[in-house]
Amino acid sequence: MKMKAIIFIIILSTICAINKFLVSGLHTESELEKKEATVLVVILIRNKAHILPYFFSYFENLNYPKDRISLWIRSDHNEDNSLQVIDAWLNTTRDLYHSVDYQFSVQPKRRKSESTFHSWTNERFNDVIRLKEEALYKAKVIWADYTFFLDADAILTEPNTLKYLTSLKLPIVAPMLQSESLYTNFWGGMSPNYYYVRTEEYKDIIKHEKIGEFKVPMIHSAVLIDMNLAKISSLTFNKPRLNDMLKKSHQEYHGPNDDIITFAVSSNLSHIPMYISNKLEFGYITVPLDGDETFDKDKEKVTDILLAIVNDMDDVNIVESMRQFIDFPKKDRLMFSKIFMINLVRRVERRQKMEKNFDLLGLDVEHFAAVDGQTMNEEWIKQQGIEFMPGFVDPYHARPMTYGEIGCFMSHYYLWKKMLDEKLDLVLILEDDVKFEPYFRTRVHQLMEQAKNSGKQFDLLYFGRKALSHSDEKYVDGTRNLVEVGYTYWTLGYVLTLEGARKLLAQNPIKKMVPVDEYLPIMFDNHPKEEYKLEFHPRNLVAWSAAPLILFPTHYTGEEGYISDTEQSKVIKLDEKIRTETKILPETNSMFTHQELSTENKRTEL
Repeated sequence: MKMKAIIFIIILSTICAINKFLVSGLHTESELEKKEATVLVVILIRNKAHILPYFFSYFENLNYPKDRISLWIRSDHNEDNSLQVIDAWLNTTRDLYHSVDYQFSVQPKRRKSESTFHSWTNERFNDVIRLKEEALYKAKVIWADYTFFLDADAILTEPNTLKYLTSLKLPIVAPMLQSESLYTNFWGGMSPNYYYVRTEEYKDIIKHEKIGEFKVPMIHSAVLIDMNLAKISSLTFNKPRLNDMLKKSHQEYHGPNDDIITFAVSSNLSHIPMYISNKLEFGYITVPLDGDETFDKDKEKVTDILLAIVNDMDDVNIVESMRQFIDFPKKDRLMFSKIFMINLVRRVERRQKMEKNFDLLGLDVEHFAAVDGQTMNEEWIKQQGIEFMPGFVDPYHARPMTYGEIGCFMSHYYLWKKMLDEKLDLVLILEDDVKFEPYFRTRVHQLMEQAKNSGKQFDLLYFGRKALSHSDEKYVDGTRNLVEVGYTYWTLGYVLTLEGARKLLAQNPIKKMVPVDEYLPIMFDNHPKEEYKLEFHPRNLVAWSAAPLILFPTHYTGEEGYISDTEQSKVIKLDEKIRTETKILPETNSMFTHQELSTENKRTEL
């Protein structure tokens, strides 16, 4: 009996030990998580020194395990210091990545067949095709899960770009990249002759009216390929190789010797779909140079991308190793006596954001402290001698002026006085919530040259505004991009001459004050309310506008991030001693509907 008990205990102990061993071999779900897929990133670099510091900074900050990334970098025929930038970046990051395969050539600077530093000759196409084929082969050899072909002028500002794209598990996919125009890194359609065709869906995708992943005929500049595809060997950038594969099906590719188009055709004929994703704001891409454009033009394009990043994300990210290569342009005032930015002292974030824009644009701008409506009261208004136009009401809100609107008017008013005091002949006045359109400096020069050559003299020239009607706006004789201004809102940015400042001050406008963007149309005699105009004489301000505009608001009413220091402030309570007889009109009798006032009016026909 004792023996049986001993045997039972031994068996029970053994079972418990086995169970304990088995249980210890179990893992929690988090312990069984798979590693991220391995990715070979292919980067071809030529003459990109001016964008590489930004490219590498954002690439380095991708939220993806670097030990799962292998780099394959090639650079040749450079006429700038691209190689120095690459070396500096690799010196600090090489050991972070799984592997780095980097080759370069110092000479020659240019192929014999090339007339410019960015010429796309057949010789260059052949070199690029050869390199991409080598990279695709390398990815197969190292058993990479994905190959990511990434151009050096594609800036991936979204840290989760690579993680998101691999999570889609699509055969071939690209993140949609933004530019300063409708140009991006995919085609909505392709003609039978392999030409670009714009489709309606293209615009919907670009403008994010449709969001997701979309099947498209061609993608480029940032292309992720699943290397585990059964038909991966059917994909090629090489035209002769494609035609060899097509012989079996008695087909032939007659298109151009172009790596991007050849790859798209090989994908299509292999029934491997390509996708573009706009699910996230992935980043930006520069528009390719035209044949006769220079390094300086390419630098302008990069500046415009950086301005967009500042506008959308508040700042440009630069890693420490790349700071030595950042070279801001020398600042000047263009052709103006001075450039002023009106900014409330308490709006530090706006001032800092604008100063980053000025650094990028090379603008020497003087900060002008705005009059703050939050700090004023009726006593202050009396001390300044301010009186209000009888009967004025805001055309939409049907109310008197707000303290914010008074502060806005006085800010501009004091600047006009400063022009007279300092005898400033020509001034550019900017508010602190403006977005600069592409090629801003170049377009300012063009506009001012057109104005000069017109043989006429303006007093005020809008760079940014809200045109409430274009119907009565005619082009200034002898100009292509200047119009005579109709009724207009906003004072985002305008050029004012010394004579214009004199005309605006001669009316002593603080004795019959209206908002500044009502006063200006009254003074150029294009305001719809006759009773307002009769308060001022003469109304002889000569006002023109850029067409198309070169400044726009950073935010519109109702958008996330929109802040108004004029609309969202207290309405004045009119003291009898200040001004009387202000009648509030019913909202239904407002001069304009809400829709008319909130619609963005851009001249797009030019």
